[in-house]
Amino acid sequence: MSTNVVMPQLGESVVEGTVGKWFKKPGDKIEQYEPIMEVVTDKVTTEIPAPASGTVLQIIIPEGSTVKAGTVLAIIGAQGESAAVPAPSAPMHVTPTSMSAPPPPIPPTPIGRGDSGARKLTPVVARMIAENNIADAEMKMIRGTGEGGRVSKKDIENFLQARGAPAIALPAWEQPGTGELFRPTEEVFGKPAAPTSSPTPLAHQKANEADFAKQGARLTFTAYFVQAVVAGLKDWPIVNASYTDQGVMMHRDLNVGIAVALEDGLIVPVIKNADDKSLLGVARAVNDLATRAREKKLSPDDVQGGTFTITNYGVFGSLFGTPVINQPQSAIMGVGAIQKRAVVINDAIAIRPMIYLSITIDHRLLDGAIGDQFMQRVKKFLEEYPEK
Repeated sequence: MSTNVVMPQLGESVVEGTVGKWFKKPGDKIEQYEPIMEVVTDKVTTEIPAPASGTVLQIIIPEGSTVKAGTVLAIIGAQGESAAVPAPSAPMHVTPTSMSAPPPPIPPTPIGRGDSGARKLTPVVARMIAENNIADAEMKMIRGTGEGGRVSKKDIENFLQARGAPAIALPAWEQPGTGELFRPTEEVFGKPAAPTSSPTPLAHQKANEADFAKQGARLTFTAYFVQAVVAGLKDWPIVNASYTDQGVMMHRDLNVGIAVALEDGLIVPVIKNADDKSLLGVARAVNDLATRAREKKLSPDDVQGGTFTITNYGVFGSLFGTPVINQPQSAIMGVGAIQKRAVVINDAIAIRPMIYLSITIDHRLLDGAIGDQFMQRVKKFLEEYPEK
């Protein structure tokens, strides 16, 4: 019996992919889990393993074609078997002219908002074009350097710099990645938690970053926030659950997603079983996922299975933010910038580093009281670190 090779959905918000390269041709033998092709999206470039062992009977979608997730790309079966070929979905961007001779790669070409041709603008780029009043005539002057000639955020910034106007970029929490699956009918509750009085991870990080570096890990504050969230999820497992039409789905695994800013938006790789990792293990996982995300080397598994997400808009200097839930998760925590401020401690004014944390919750599943108590646990963990 033949087996279909289909275009995977590389992330919860990615609905299409481009066939970058076939590693096999019709008639070649292949083993199950052996890489059969490379898929390229705006956020991930990854090798796709064969779903079964056998012989490649037919390649339906050639290199350079972009199709929807779930489209049948090739068929694997027994040698000499006649494949039942499904009607191929028309590629969304590139129409192949020959199954045996793939079309050449598309060179970067000008693109405007009125262009009805092949490439699309990402939401981030479209928003920047609108915010900076870039006319269609000006867009024709911009050559895209992204995948398939797509105009990237960097292309717009370079154009605006040459034009003499500063680029108006989106705050991290408004970029795609965490908000694209938001349902309009969903009631969402978001509120900032009280500022922590003196984040002791600051001192701990400073004292230990050299030792961590010797062990091949860069110790960032993200690792501490992951551990704090894990502590909160252990005390309040309902925050780690998901609302479904069939009822509440409780997740046993604590899989924490970390939003990573890319040139064209955000992607959320996931630290699986974060509760099983030490601070060193979390730091290594954060380093690895962030690096591979920026190099577009994440695998499909790296961006799936998250049960809670952390987004750090503080890296852009923002104190507050209202991040949007990464469905089907029930909550997302936002991290603001660390700034020194005057606070009252024991009836005396002192200068302390402060940070605001925010949480957005799915109000169909959680209420404000649970959100507050979860954040109090996160706050307590950070303030008492490492004496926890």
